[in-house]
Amino acid sequence: MSPDKYKLVLDKLFSLHQLGVKLGLENTIEFLKHLGNPQRDLRCFHVAGSNGKGSTSSFIASILMEYGYKTGLYTSPHFIRFNERIKINGVEISDDYIVEFFEKHEDYIDSNALTFFETTTCMAFAYFKDQGIDYAVIETGLGGRLDSTNVINPLASIITSISLEHTNILGHSIDLITAEKAEIIKRQGKTFIGKLPDIAREIIENKCALVGNELFILPDFIMEKANHVELYTEELNIYRLESPLPGNFQRLNASLAILSVYETLNLTDEKIFSKGVRNVILNTGIQGRFEYVNESPYLILDSAHNPEGIHSFLTEFDQHKPKFRNCVLLFAALRDKNIREMLSPVKMFFNEIIITKIENERAAEMQEIASIAESLNIKYRLNDSPENAVQSFLRKAEMNDCLVVLGSMYLIGRVKEYLKRIK
Repeated sequence: MSPDKYKLVLDKLFSLHQLGVKLGLENTIEFLKHLGNPQRDLRCFHVAGSNGKGSTSSFIASILMEYGYKTGLYTSPHFIRFNERIKINGVEISDDYIVEFFEKHEDYIDSNALTFFETTTCMAFAYFKDQGIDYAVIETGLGGRLDSTNVINPLASIITSISLEHTNILGHSIDLITAEKAEIIKRQGKTFIGKLPDIAREIIENKCALVGNELFILPDFIMEKANHVELYTEELNIYRLESPLPGNFQRLNASLAILSVYETLNLTDEKIFSKGVRNVILNTGIQGRFEYVNESPYLILDSAHNPEGIHSFLTEFDQHKPKFRNCVLLFAALRDKNIREMLSPVKMFFNEIIITKIENERAAEMQEIASIAESLNIKYRLNDSPENAVQSFLRKAEMNDCLVVLGSMYLIGRVKEYLKRIK
C-alpha cells in the first residue's frame, strides 16, 4: 500500500472532526451492529476519570502483557501518529488495516454522519476482535454515560479521579460529573476507584449498590509514603511500589491498576505485577507524562490539561526545580478547561511564560489565555508557533535551563512532531 493512500484515508478520517463531539450512543451502536458487534466478544477493562485514565490504562495493559496475555489498548488522543491510539501488545495498528477498514465502510460512515471518535472507537473494537486478543483496555474519551466507548459490558470499571472539567458538557459540579462517569459501571462487573472526593465516592457507592457491583476503594488498600506506595490485599503485599513515570499520582495510578487486575482476574504474582509497572513505558509506549525529551538544556513534556493535573505536575516539578537555573513555561489549553485555575499557580514556578496556540476546534485563542493571565498579574509573551518557541529556547538556553510544555495533549503532540522532524 502506498503512503499516499494511507495519507488520503487519514485526511478523510480527520475531516470527520468537523462534525464535532456528538454526545449519544446511537451512531456507535448502529455501526457496531453493521460490523457484527465485535465488542461483545471482548473482555474489557473500562477506564474513566478526570486525570490518570491514560496512565492507569497503560499500567493495566502492561501488567496483563507481563502475565502473557495478548492485550489490546485503546487510548486518546495520539501525539504524532493516529495509529498510537490502537495497540496490541504495544504494537500500533497497521496502516493497511486502517485503510482497509475505512475504505470498506466509508459509505456507511459518510451516509450516517459518524464522528471521528465514533469511527475510531468502532475500528478499535473490530481490530481487537479480528486479532483475537485476550483482554482489551479501553479508555473513555469524554465523560462516560454518552461516550462512544460506553457500549461494552466490562469485567472491571475503573474511575481514577474526579474533578471539574468539560463543565459545559458534563455539568458544573462534582456530583454531576461523577454521575456521568459512573455510567460506565455495569451489572456483573467490578468497580475500582482512586482517591475521590467524598461526594463522588458516595455517588459511585450508590451506583454500585443499584447494579449489584462490588466496589473496591484504593485508599482502603494502600499506605502512602514519602517516595513510594505500599499496597496490601489478602494475597498481595507490595511493600515498595515505584513507577518509572514520576510523581506520587503515578504511583497511585499504578496501585489502582494492580488492584483492578488482581481482584478481577485473581492473579497474585507480586513479581509480575511489579514488572508490569516497571516496564509500562517499554510495553505500551506511553508518552508525555513528566517526560524528559532533552537534557542540557532540559525540555519536559507533560500531559496535564486541567487544574488537578497542573497541581500534580507542579508538586513533582518542585522536587526537580532546584537543578534548573531558568524555568520557562510554554502553555496552551482548550477553551472548555478552567484556564484561570490552571494558570493561577504556575507563576511561582517559572521565570518566563509563553502563551502559544494549537490547531484544534476546541482550542482557546492566545488572546483569551492572555486576558486571563493579565487578570492574574502574570507576565507573559505570545508566540503563535510552538515549534518556533521550542527552537528559540533550544538555541539560546544555557545548559541547566528548563522549558516545560504544559496545558494540552495536543500541544505536546505538536512539539513531539517538531522534535521528531529536527532529529
